[in-house]
Amino acid sequence: MTYERLTYEVANNIAWITINRPGAYNAIDLQTAKELLHVANRIPSDPTVKAAVLTGAGTKAFCAGGDVASFHAHQDDLATHIKEITQYLHMAVSRFAWMDAPLIAAVNGVAAGAGLSLAAAADLAIAADTATFTSAYTKLGFTPDGSSTYHLSRILGTRRAMELYLTNRTLTATEAQDWGLTNRTVPQKDLIEETTKLAAQLAQGPLKAHGGVKKLLLTAITDSLESQMERETRAIVATATTRDGQEGIQAFLEKRRPRFQQ
Repeated sequence: MTYERLTYEVANNIAWITINRPGAYNAIDLQTAKELLHVANRIPSDPTVKAAVLTGAGTKAFCAGGDVASFHAHQDDLATHIKEITQYLHMAVSRFAWMDAPLIAAVNGVAAGAGLSLAAAADLAIAADTATFTSAYTKLGFTPDGSSTYHLSRILGTRRAMELYLTNRTLTATEAQDWGLTNRTVPQKDLIEETTKLAAQLAQGPLKAHGGVKKLLLTAITDSLESQMERETRAIVATATTRDGQEGIQAFLEKRRPRFQQ
């Protein structure tokens, strides 16, 4: 499929998703949301993909959030327009969350609004030292979308999430890492190189085990202790009996690095 708002490439078992609207600070309009859902559906169907990266074109913005200009253009049917955008965007976030391949956000610039949501929704995040993070929703008189109330409350805690939403405070890349929003901060010039290294490491790992970890963490906070431990039992049994699980056991006994295939 040819995308209008994204570029998509698979190389060395890594899917690279780039929001390609640098002139609009990679803002999300309806077509962008549709295309994000398409790639989120596409990745789990491609057995060659073992890890994925989401980033933005250029150096100014990862994603500046929703396309406010498109909101203005749809004033007569704004409620329907926003419902359509969030329908596709939210389903994309859900698909990314439940797919086995880990998703890395390579935050190359401004992450605002839904861009902040996408950075928070990724499994891991690396930020350029020039990146910034802000909610920006209440600046417009809006409330958040894109899963950020779910993810930020878990990553940051309610107090800090509330501060971001109510004050629209902008975090530097260093502050975002200190708060736990990102895993690492690197010089802008090294962002793609460092992201590639991490993605390559993940792509060499056990895909089903990575997916199992993601699914367990999605339920961990809301489930009871006993229910979560039952999920853990089912997951470890399921992964231990895969080809990769058997390879992991054999590699351990032979004191060598495992060669995972699935």
